[in-house]
Amino acid sequence: MASHHTDPIPGRIRERGVFHPGTWIAAVIVAVLVAMFIHGLITNTNYQWDVVNDYIRDVNVVKGVGWTLLLTVLAMAIGIVLAVTAAIMRQSENPVLRSVAWAYIFVFRGIPVYTQLVFWGLLAVLYPKLSMGVPFGPEFFKFDTSDIITAFWAATLGLGFNEGAYLAEIVRSGLESVDEGQHEAARALGMKHSTVLRRIIIPQAMRVIIPPLGNETIGMLKTTSLVLAVPFTLDLQYATNAIANRLYAPIPLLIVAALWYLVVTSVLMVGQYFLERYFGRGFDKNRSSKRIQKVASDPSKLSKIPEVEQ
Repeated sequence: MASHHTDPIPGRIRERGVFHPGTWIAAVIVAVLVAMFIHGLITNTNYQWDVVNDYIRDVNVVKGVGWTLLLTVLAMAIGIVLAVTAAIMRQSENPVLRSVAWAYIFVFRGIPVYTQLVFWGLLAVLYPKLSMGVPFGPEFFKFDTSDIITAFWAATLGLGFNEGAYLAEIVRSGLESVDEGQHEAARALGMKHSTVLRRIIIPQAMRVIIPPLGNETIGMLKTTSLVLAVPFTLDLQYATNAIANRLYAPIPLLIVAALWYLVVTSVLMVGQYFLERYFGRGFDKNRSSKRIQKVASDPSKLSKIPEVEQ
């Protein structure tokens, strides 16, 4: 007699242990294809696994990983600050603030990131000197652009400003996902608008913001491979390309870069998972499903479940 498993939706029963030939045939086909792929990777000498093993821990490659991580962290920090600012400005009642935020998002989302990085790299050509002062009036101080905006900072600013435009829409959707009654209740208690955002709205919006923010962070890690447009020549992609050009062995060094990107991406995905769990407290669907399953299997337990969970 086949065992039964109660579905989370009461009244619907799902059988477990029933043999389905189609799924097993599909599983066998997939397993064979995976085995063939792995066999091809191992036995194909064109991959030059010995070269991969020699350079996976190369000093320049490891330094490139460090610079790539630094670029990612700084660019995301700049992007998050700009995104939160732009998202709040988009919700402002002031038309000037709304227009400026919309224009920033429109421009930086509409221009490819590679093109933006080229412009940042040419910033010293466009503006040899930068100054601070009163428009059409006296200047307080002046400095050479190339002394301040180095290749590293040009790459960081270019990535950060581009990312901020994309994150702004993510943050705005997260802020709008919080019920308006939360804001009204807080204001009724005499809380300032900034305090309401910091203590009530943003913490609740993080549950919606974190998943796409994690995806954007992983995307930023891979986008750093474009900083050669600045040009910045210390990141992981450039380091492996330089070794590949010296050895005339592009394939194994591409594998080295791919493996390092996979390692760092895996770490970021683990961090994203724990952040989602942290900000998703109180919204655990699995616990609710288990409670529904208990009731469906034994309706007499309904009276034992408290109406309000402490």
